[in-house]
Amino acid sequence: MAGNSQRRGATRKAGSKKGQTVGSGGVRRRGLEGKGNTPKAEDRTYHPAAKRARAKAKAEAKTATTRSRNAARPAVNRKDGEGPELVLGRNPVVECLRAGVPATALYVAVGTENDDRLTEAVKIAADTGISILEVPRTDLDKLSHNGMHQGLALQVPPYRYAHPDDLVERARAGGEPGLLVALDNITDPRNLGAVVRSVAAFGGQGVVIPQRRSAGVTAVAWRTSAGAAARLPVARATNLTRTLKDWANRGYQIVGLDAGGDTTLDEFDGSAPTVIVVGSEGKGLSRLVRETCDTILSIPMAGPVESLNASVAAGVVLAEAARQRRS
Repeated sequence: MAGNSQRRGATRKAGSKKGQTVGSGGVRRRGLEGKGNTPKAEDRTYHPAAKRARAKAKAEAKTATTRSRNAARPAVNRKDGEGPELVLGRNPVVECLRAGVPATALYVAVGTENDDRLTEAVKIAADTGISILEVPRTDLDKLSHNGMHQGLALQVPPYRYAHPDDLVERARAGGEPGLLVALDNITDPRNLGAVVRSVAAFGGQGVVIPQRRSAGVTAVAWRTSAGAAARLPVARATNLTRTLKDWANRGYQIVGLDAGGDTTLDEFDGSAPTVIVVGSEGKGLSRLVRETCDTILSIPMAGPVESLNASVAAGVVLAEAARQRRS
């Protein structure tokens, strides 16, 4: 009822209507004072401009993350074959690292099971200053058609080919009769790598390959050469026939290898400046290259085998030339 002071909400608070009241202490006065300049639209949380600024910052952060991921991925140029290449698999990677192949990065797939080969690969890479990067396994899966990378890949930079004249100058600077090898129609990089290794082992000064229709110094050739490709120059000739004729004018004997040659290895004189021309096992020497050769050399066979692999035949003749020069 009216006037019932016990009713809820009916209690009159002191100083609410009559009598003296306690001062505010200046709180209301300060509340009426200005709060400074109005914040920018981008700084107001719920303003449309602030929302646009946050979206832009988020997009930039996403772009930066994508770029960093792409930088860590293996870079392979598949358009012209002149870019970096990858050696895939644990054994091949360890072999290349042991041989001192000038690699630029070692890629390890995330979650790869550790073993002795992986440990050795990481240790060699760390000791030689090669970058070690962890990448998603899917990245290596895309770069290996059969998926046989075993969680490990080594990036090899593009090879820097020499000029054919550089090989002659290298032989002249060494003070010994030149010993060069020219490859004609050799399309298997393993044969190229094996020939480079043999030339380095038997004191040759270099290898020349044609610019077209020939294997290049790829990751497979690097591995097969056991690191010799880093120490022995490989030149590219725009026209192999013209290069051989030029070397013949400089005093080199041009010796082609063929099973039906007119001279055998027993009659071969390898003490003079020599260019050994090796053709493919199937097609042999091309017509123009064969006509440029001074001699066609054959290797006598003691067994029923008709011919040797191109790299093996080159190694046999190189070994004979080195033996004659030592004696």
